[in-house]
Amino acid sequence: MGRKFWIDCILGTIFIFGIMWVIFNVSQFQIFDAFDPVGEALDDMEMTDVAFSQLREDPVPDTNIVIINIGMLSRAEIARQLQIINQYKPAVVGFDSFFNFRSADTLGDLALSNAFSEVENLVMVTKLLQSDSLKVLREGDDIYDSLEVSHDLFRKDAYQAFANLDTDAENQEDYKTCRAFPTRRIVNGEEHVAFAVQVAELYDPEKVKELKQRNKPTEIINYRGNLVDFFGRTGYPNMFYALDVDDVFNENFVPEMIKDKIVLFGFMGADFFDTSWDDKFFTPLNKNYAGKANPDMYGVVVHANIISMILKEDYVNELTDKEGIGILVAILICFLNVALFSYVYFKVPDWYDGITKLVQLAEIMLIIFLMVIVFSEYSFKLNLVITLAAIALAGDGLEVFYGVVKNLFNKESRKQLFTIRRKRV
Repeated sequence: MGRKFWIDCILGTIFIFGIMWVIFNVSQFQIFDAFDPVGEALDDMEMTDVAFSQLREDPVPDTNIVIINIGMLSRAEIARQLQIINQYKPAVVGFDSFFNFRSADTLGDLALSNAFSEVENLVMVTKLLQSDSLKVLREGDDIYDSLEVSHDLFRKDAYQAFANLDTDAENQEDYKTCRAFPTRRIVNGEEHVAFAVQVAELYDPEKVKELKQRNKPTEIINYRGNLVDFFGRTGYPNMFYALDVDDVFNENFVPEMIKDKIVLFGFMGADFFDTSWDDKFFTPLNKNYAGKANPDMYGVVVHANIISMILKEDYVNELTDKEGIGILVAILICFLNVALFSYVYFKVPDWYDGITKLVQLAEIMLIIFLMVIVFSEYSFKLNLVITLAAIALAGDGLEVFYGVVKNLFNKESRKQLFTIRRKRV
């Protein structure tokens, strides 16, 4: 194998990456979406979802966090819930619900306002918003110029933090998968932090220091489980203890469950038997990860997973393209494949298709297996999509390179092609 062989390998690698670039840019126009029902079903799936939903063992419940279902209660009834819980001295109370207007029930409003004022560390949610003018000016950008907040009556002594989660959905009612959350955002020059970050910081400021040192505007959520109540009515992996509406009113819990803990209030259906889709997300824990039918996690439980991740410092790290490592890995593996396939192409051409397809299949299976295992065991996400694409295209792409591209630059080959065409004419 001389110099010419290695030059051809380099040019072949460049050609394959050129094909990838063309395919990527064509796919941006979504020309083939109507003909790809399988792709549509798998569009929301990532390989690491298998680790979340199938490989990890059910977690030990995080007893630092308790979730309360506010159901369809009136403000007076929510106030009663909060008064019952607050008498057991929780460390932090977070409310994943808006109260952004005064209702006709004045006494109920006052009761809720008084209940809020009695909480020592209260966090109320806000929502990052874009004005219509900003949407037009910076469409698709993660930039905000306003906040939705609860009425002043209900947030006088509360910390405020945004509850936005990263999804592709434009509206609350849309299909939405949540894998990440924004840690902080700037609104009109002022920094705001995520709801889960604010709750965690009030509970244990030292744990939040690592999150800040990571300095990532968006973090992948390292999901560990869903909610469970005392009677096992939910059927989810046991991660967070949850109290239904009646459990609070009847005080079906021990004081130690609440004292010095984080208590999150939020909507989880009218009760735990309800299958409501309101404020509910698809997550990687969903065992039906391909073509999902039913969302599996309420928003308040997503926030609980984030808080638990921060307190346990159990973050997801990833191989990013920031340093270009992913691209370098893709180029190296593609080049090695091109060299191997070139040798097969010239030495045993009759075996080319069979050998290359077997090698490609083995490599793709190995890399996918490696991605899933590394994520499952070490919470490290290998973004090797470019590498997988390069492997998939290497065999056929190299055949086109040698059979067409190189011959177009060869005078004798062009002459032979045009001679055949003239004979046929």
